[in-house]
Amino acid sequence: MDNQRNLLLAVALSFLLILGWDAAMRYVYPEASLMGGPDTEEQAAADGTATVAAPAASGAAIEGDTTAAAGPVDLDKALASEQRVRIDAPRVEGSINLVGARIDDIELKDHRQTVDKDSRPVQLLSPQGTENQQFAQFGWLGQGVSIPGAKTVWQADGDTLTAGKPVTLSWDNGAGQTFRIRFEIDENYMVTATQTVANTGEGPIVVQPYGLITRTSANASPSTWNVHSGPIGGFGDTVEYDPEYDDLAESGTYNPQGGATDWIGFSDIYWLSALVPDNGKDATPGFRSLGNNLFRADLIYAPQTVPAGKQISRTTRLFAGAKESVVLDQYEDAGIQNFGKAVDWGWFEWFVKPMVWLLRQLYDFAGNFGVAIILLTILIRGVMFPIAQKQFASMAAMKAVQPKMKAIQERYKDDKQRQQQEVMKLYKDEGVNPLAGCLPLLIQIPIFFALYKSLILAIEMRHKPFALWIHDLSAPDPAKILNLFGLLPFDPPGFLGIGVLAVLLGITMWLTFRLNPSAMDPVQQQIFQFMPWVLMFVMAPFAAGLLIYWVTSNLLTLAQQSYLYSKHPQLRAAAEKQKADQAMVKARDEQRKD
Repeated sequence: MDNQRNLLLAVALSFLLILGWDAAMRYVYPEASLMGGPDTEEQAAADGTATVAAPAASGAAIEGDTTAAAGPVDLDKALASEQRVRIDAPRVEGSINLVGARIDDIELKDHRQTVDKDSRPVQLLSPQGTENQQFAQFGWLGQGVSIPGAKTVWQADGDTLTAGKPVTLSWDNGAGQTFRIRFEIDENYMVTATQTVANTGEGPIVVQPYGLITRTSANASPSTWNVHSGPIGGFGDTVEYDPEYDDLAESGTYNPQGGATDWIGFSDIYWLSALVPDNGKDATPGFRSLGNNLFRADLIYAPQTVPAGKQISRTTRLFAGAKESVVLDQYEDAGIQNFGKAVDWGWFEWFVKPMVWLLRQLYDFAGNFGVAIILLTILIRGVMFPIAQKQFASMAAMKAVQPKMKAIQERYKDDKQRQQQEVMKLYKDEGVNPLAGCLPLLIQIPIFFALYKSLILAIEMRHKPFALWIHDLSAPDPAKILNLFGLLPFDPPGFLGIGVLAVLLGITMWLTFRLNPSAMDPVQQQIFQFMPWVLMFVMAPFAAGLLIYWVTSNLLTLAQQSYLYSKHPQLRAAAEKQKADQAMVKARDEQRKD
């Protein structure tokens, strides 16, 4: 009775853990709306050519980035304006808004919003007032000088910005000062903005260049315990993965204190928009909440005096694109410190990044990331095969010394310390390692975690199909049993979303447990019988690629165990004898009950 009660309690606690974990994750990290917009209208701003009394080190002095239309702005209508300079680069397209000199239209040519073939490209930057507004702006604060603002209409010297053709915007304030912004774009996702002020007036002026990124959090990807989404930046030797949007909304501002600014911006799981100063030592970084789900990251440079007849320039780069680790590492190698860490690899970066590299090589070979995961599993099991051989040899040796162990236990049953000493001496004399069976499991833990992080973070996995119904290896198995594989119009939540892969995981794990000989007591035996089915529920919400890895690993384990049993017949005999003994005990217990 006690054993049955303990078993039922273990089962109940396991399912409570599954339910509680799923509920807690949904409460703490609710899914963000992909199409949500601001809740209410934003604040009105000053007009576009206001004279600023004095430069300010605080980003709060920047005006014009909270202007809102009377209602939600239609994206296509906003982009149809003729006051735009087209962007057509190898990997991005979009436009620059001549009103305010804003980069507020960036589409990523190589990445689509969904797995559908007719899906539109990812719209990373969008005009102000649209549902997914996110834009970059470059401007000046000034002292005793009329400066351009959010409503200033700039003049362009070209109609299209390309990788080999820069475009310069200019504005004359009519008082002897000309402001220019020269935009260049490279082969990937980096825009270079060079801000120049030419003073042809009678006296000196003081200006303070700045760059900013404003975005809504309504369409941000969820920030979880192991993947950061939100404000991010590199400062000195560190990368700060904080604050969260909610924390910033509560505090109002956040000023990083890590040293010179290397870069600052906003991160989603797969996308990044960031400002990179040419000299981070005289750039003051800051994050600010603007209200109504709007947030800003800004770089404000130190004030500069422009004498009469002179000009000064300041260069800032804008990264607006996908977090492709190869591309980010190239920029880091070119001088942007810690830019590769914009991908939140975590503490195991040293292990996760080689895993991503290996998967990319296997993908280049196989042409399918699902096949690449299977090949990776085979490689891992191949590398671990010598360890498995030692494990089975140790298990065989353990079986061989069982009679001697029992004799020692009987001889020193009243002296536990001496008993332990004699057992350890027996292990040493016979060359037996009782912990050898744990080694393969311990080795697989970091491999499993590295693959898990790879599937979450590596954009190379996003929307990559495998075969049949698996169209996205980074998403859960869509063939869920409870909604009859999509025939019923609802999506089972979390752990109840059991798909075909989760069922295969449970079956293959149950078979591996059945094949292993065990000396556990009956309660432990029963726990290991239902553990595969508990894991089936736990793993159901995980990425399909992760389940493919685990199912393949289980199948290889079954094949490996069958082979090694043929090499160690004493283990097979022991396993069969143990199962026969357990069957006899079970039958005897049932007869006693009758």
